[in-house]
Amino acid sequence: MDVTRHQVLLKKGAEANLYLADWHGRTVVLKRRLPKEYRPELLDRRIRFYRTIHEPQLIHEARKAGVPTPTIFMVDPRNTTIIMEYIEGKQLKQLFNAIPSDKRQNICFRIGELVSMLHERGLVHGDLTTSNMIQQPEGNIVFLDFGLGEKTNELEAKGVDLHLMKRALQSTHYEFAEDCFNSVMKGYSKGLTSDMLEDILRKIGEIERRGRYVVGRKEIG
Repeated sequence: MDVTRHQVLLKKGAEANLYLADWHGRTVVLKRRLPKEYRPELLDRRIRFYRTIHEPQLIHEARKAGVPTPTIFMVDPRNTTIIMEYIEGKQLKQLFNAIPSDKRQNICFRIGELVSMLHERGLVHGDLTTSNMIQQPEGNIVFLDFGLGEKTNELEAKGVDLHLMKRALQSTHYEFAEDCFNSVMKGYSKGLTSDMLEDILRKIGEIERRGRYVVGRKEIG
Protein backbone atom coordinates (compact mmCIF):
# COMPACT_ATOMS: atom_id res chain seq x y z
CA MET A 1 0.00 0.00 0.00
CA ASP A 2 3.07 2.22 0.31
CA VAL A 3 1.86 3.92 3.50
CA THR A 4 4.42 5.34 5.88
CA ARG A 5 4.97 3.61 9.21
CA HIS A 6 3.93 6.78 11.04
CA GLN A 7 0.23 6.26 11.66
CA VAL A 8 -1.81 8.04 14.32
CA LEU A 9 -4.90 6.38 15.74
CA LEU A 10 -7.87 8.70 15.23
CA LYS A 11 -10.66 6.46 16.41
CA LYS A 12 -10.98 2.96 17.79
CA GLY A 13 -14.36 1.70 16.69
CA ALA A 14 -16.42 -1.42 17.24
CA GLU A 15 -16.04 -2.45 13.60
CA ALA A 16 -12.82 -0.76 12.48
CA ASN A 17 -9.99 1.53 13.54
CA LEU A 18 -9.21 4.82 11.80
CA TYR A 19 -5.64 6.03 11.40
CA LEU A 20 -4.18 9.28 10.11
CA ALA A 21 -1.29 8.51 7.76
CA ASP A 22 0.80 9.71 4.83
CA TRP A 23 0.27 8.15 1.41
CA HIS A 24 2.36 9.37 -1.53
CA GLY A 25 2.82 12.72 0.22
CA ARG A 26 -0.89 13.09 0.90
CA THR A 27 -2.56 13.05 4.32
CA VAL A 28 -5.11 10.24 4.32
CA VAL A 29 -7.31 8.19 6.62
CA LEU A 30 -6.83 4.43 6.81
CA LYS A 31 -9.89 2.46 7.78
CA ARG A 32 -8.74 -0.98 8.90
CA ARG A 33 -11.17 -3.72 9.86
CA LEU A 34 -9.58 -5.88 12.51
CA PRO A 35 -10.33 -9.56 13.24
CA LYS A 36 -13.06 -10.32 15.76
CA GLU A 37 -12.19 -13.22 18.02
CA TYR A 38 -15.83 -13.92 18.90
CA ARG A 39 -16.58 -14.85 15.27
CA PRO A 40 -15.47 -18.08 13.58
CA GLU A 41 -12.30 -17.27 11.63
CA LEU A 42 -13.63 -18.03 8.15
CA LEU A 43 -16.87 -16.13 8.74
CA ASP A 44 -14.92 -13.20 10.18
CA ARG A 45 -12.69 -13.00 7.10
CA ARG A 46 -15.69 -13.10 4.79
CA ILE A 47 -17.54 -10.35 6.69
CA ARG A 48 -14.50 -8.05 6.80
CA PHE A 49 -13.69 -8.73 3.13
CA TYR A 50 -17.27 -8.01 2.03
CA ARG A 51 -17.61 -4.81 4.07
CA THR A 52 -14.24 -3.54 2.84
CA ILE A 53 -15.45 -3.85 -0.76
CA HIS A 54 -19.06 -2.83 -0.13
CA GLU A 55 -18.44 0.44 1.74
CA PRO A 56 -16.44 2.17 -1.05
CA GLN A 57 -19.19 1.19 -3.51
CA LEU A 58 -21.80 2.91 -1.32
CA ILE A 59 -19.58 5.97 -0.91
CA HIS A 60 -19.18 6.16 -4.69
CA GLU A 61 -22.94 5.86 -5.20
CA ALA A 62 -23.59 8.54 -2.58
CA ARG A 63 -21.20 10.91 -4.31
CA LYS A 64 -22.95 10.27 -7.64
CA ALA A 65 -26.21 11.18 -5.88
CA GLY A 66 -24.71 14.55 -4.96
CA VAL A 67 -23.88 13.81 -1.32
CA PRO A 68 -20.37 14.97 -0.30
CA THR A 69 -18.23 12.02 0.81
CA PRO A 70 -14.49 11.34 1.17
CA THR A 71 -12.62 10.40 -2.00
CA ILE A 72 -11.53 6.75 -1.98
CA PHE A 73 -7.90 6.38 -3.06
CA MET A 74 -7.38 2.66 -2.63
CA VAL A 75 -9.18 -0.47 -1.46
CA ASP A 76 -7.10 -3.37 -0.15
CA PRO A 77 -9.51 -6.27 0.48
CA ARG A 78 -6.73 -8.71 1.44
CA ASN A 79 -5.72 -6.48 4.36
CA THR A 80 -9.33 -5.28 4.84
CA THR A 81 -8.18 -1.66 4.58
CA ILE A 82 -9.55 1.40 2.81
CA ILE A 83 -7.41 4.47 2.12
CA MET A 84 -9.50 7.60 1.80
CA GLU A 85 -9.35 11.37 1.81
CA TYR A 86 -8.84 13.14 5.12
CA ILE A 87 -11.67 15.68 5.49
CA GLU A 88 -10.73 18.97 7.10
CA GLY A 89 -13.39 20.44 9.32
CA LYS A 90 -15.37 19.89 12.50
CA GLN A 91 -17.62 17.05 13.52
CA LEU A 92 -21.19 18.27 13.86
CA LYS A 93 -21.23 16.56 17.25
CA GLN A 94 -18.62 19.06 18.45
CA LEU A 95 -20.02 21.99 16.50
CA PHE A 96 -23.68 21.90 17.52
CA ASN A 97 -23.15 23.08 21.09
CA ALA A 98 -21.02 26.02 19.97
CA ILE A 99 -23.21 27.65 17.31
CA PRO A 100 -26.45 29.71 17.44
CA SER A 101 -29.79 28.01 17.02
CA ASP A 102 -30.47 29.42 13.55
CA LYS A 103 -27.19 28.07 12.17
CA ARG A 104 -27.87 24.70 13.76
CA GLN A 105 -31.33 24.58 12.17
CA ASN A 106 -29.88 25.44 8.76
CA ILE A 107 -27.34 22.64 9.06
CA CYS A 108 -30.06 20.19 10.09
CA PHE A 109 -32.19 21.24 7.13
CA ARG A 110 -29.23 20.50 4.87
CA ILE A 111 -28.71 17.12 6.55
CA GLY A 112 -32.31 16.28 5.71
CA GLU A 113 -31.78 17.26 2.07
CA LEU A 114 -28.70 15.04 1.86
CA VAL A 115 -30.42 12.06 3.48
CA SER A 116 -33.29 12.47 1.02
CA MET A 117 -30.78 12.41 -1.87
CA LEU A 118 -29.37 9.14 -0.54
CA HIS A 119 -32.79 7.56 -0.13
CA GLU A 120 -33.94 8.65 -3.58
CA ARG A 121 -30.98 6.75 -5.01
CA GLY A 122 -31.84 3.66 -2.98
CA LEU A 123 -29.04 4.14 -0.44
CA VAL A 124 -29.37 3.82 3.33
CA HIS A 125 -26.51 5.15 5.46
CA GLY A 126 -27.08 2.91 8.47
CA ASP A 127 -25.43 5.11 11.10
CA LEU A 128 -26.71 8.67 10.76
CA THR A 129 -25.17 10.47 13.72
CA THR A 130 -23.53 13.88 14.10
CA SER A 131 -20.27 12.00 14.75
CA ASN A 132 -20.35 10.80 11.14
CA MET A 133 -20.84 14.25 9.62
CA ILE A 134 -18.22 16.96 9.18
CA GLN A 135 -18.67 20.60 8.20
CA GLN A 136 -15.80 21.75 6.03
CA PRO A 137 -14.41 25.30 6.36
CA GLU A 138 -16.37 26.35 3.26
CA GLY A 139 -19.60 25.03 4.78
CA ASN A 140 -20.16 21.71 2.99
CA ILE A 141 -21.53 18.86 5.09
CA VAL A 142 -19.63 15.63 4.40
CA PHE A 143 -21.08 12.22 5.30
CA LEU A 144 -18.63 9.63 6.68
CA ASP A 145 -18.68 5.94 7.58
CA PHE A 146 -21.00 3.96 5.33
CA GLY A 147 -19.82 0.71 6.91
CA LEU A 148 -23.34 -0.25 8.04
CA GLY A 149 -25.05 1.06 4.91
CA GLU A 150 -26.95 -0.84 2.25
CA LYS A 151 -28.63 -0.49 -1.12
CA THR A 152 -32.38 -0.79 -0.77
CA ASN A 153 -35.58 1.04 -1.66
CA GLU A 154 -37.55 -0.46 1.22
CA LEU A 155 -39.53 2.08 3.22
CA GLU A 156 -38.69 0.19 6.42
CA ALA A 157 -34.93 0.70 5.93
CA LYS A 158 -35.38 4.40 5.19
CA GLY A 159 -37.58 4.78 8.26
CA VAL A 160 -34.96 3.06 10.41
CA ASP A 161 -32.29 5.39 9.01
CA LEU A 162 -34.27 8.47 10.06
CA HIS A 163 -35.32 6.94 13.35
CA LEU A 164 -31.67 6.31 14.23
CA MET A 165 -30.91 9.93 13.34
CA LYS A 166 -33.63 11.04 15.74
CA ARG A 167 -32.35 8.75 18.51
CA ALA A 168 -28.78 9.98 17.98
CA LEU A 169 -29.90 13.60 18.33
CA GLN A 170 -31.85 12.78 21.51
CA SER A 171 -28.84 11.00 22.95
CA THR A 172 -26.14 13.54 22.07
CA HIS A 173 -28.00 16.86 21.73
CA TYR A 174 -31.04 16.36 23.97
CA GLU A 175 -31.45 20.11 24.73
CA PHE A 176 -32.42 20.89 21.15
CA ALA A 177 -32.99 17.43 19.64
CA GLU A 178 -36.65 18.01 18.77
CA ASP A 179 -35.99 21.26 16.90
CA CYS A 180 -33.04 19.66 15.11
CA PHE A 181 -35.01 16.63 13.96
CA ASN A 182 -37.91 18.81 12.83
CA SER A 183 -35.44 20.75 10.66
CA VAL A 184 -33.98 17.48 9.34
CA MET A 185 -37.46 16.37 8.28
CA LYS A 186 -38.20 19.74 6.66
CA GLY A 187 -35.10 19.33 4.54
CA TYR A 188 -35.87 15.68 3.87
CA SER A 189 -39.43 16.41 2.73
CA LYS A 190 -38.42 19.24 0.40
CA GLY A 191 -38.72 17.11 -2.74
CA LEU A 192 -41.38 14.68 -1.54
CA THR A 193 -45.07 14.60 -2.32
CA SER A 194 -47.42 14.85 0.66
CA ASP A 195 -48.25 11.13 0.32
CA MET A 196 -44.58 10.14 0.34
CA LEU A 197 -43.92 12.29 3.40
CA GLU A 198 -46.95 10.83 5.17
CA ASP A 199 -45.67 7.29 4.45
CA ILE A 200 -42.19 7.94 5.87
CA LEU A 201 -43.55 9.71 8.97
CA ARG A 202 -45.95 6.84 9.57
CA LYS A 203 -43.09 4.36 9.25
CA ILE A 204 -40.92 6.29 11.73
CA GLY A 205 -43.86 6.29 14.16
CA GLU A 206 -44.29 2.51 13.76
CA ILE A 207 -40.60 1.93 14.46
CA GLU A 208 -40.75 4.12 17.56
CA ARG A 209 -43.79 2.26 18.87
CA ARG A 210 -42.10 -1.11 18.31
CA GLY A 211 -39.09 0.16 20.28
CA ARG A 212 -41.27 1.29 23.18
CA TYR A 213 -43.09 -2.06 23.16
CA VAL A 214 -39.82 -4.01 23.37
CA VAL A 215 -38.59 -1.83 26.22
CA GLY A 216 -41.89 -2.23 28.01
CA ARG A 217 -41.80 -6.01 27.66
CA LYS A 218 -38.25 -6.11 29.06
CA GLU A 219 -39.29 -4.03 32.06
CA ILE A 220 -42.29 -6.27 32.73
CA GLY A 221 -40.15 -9.39 32.37
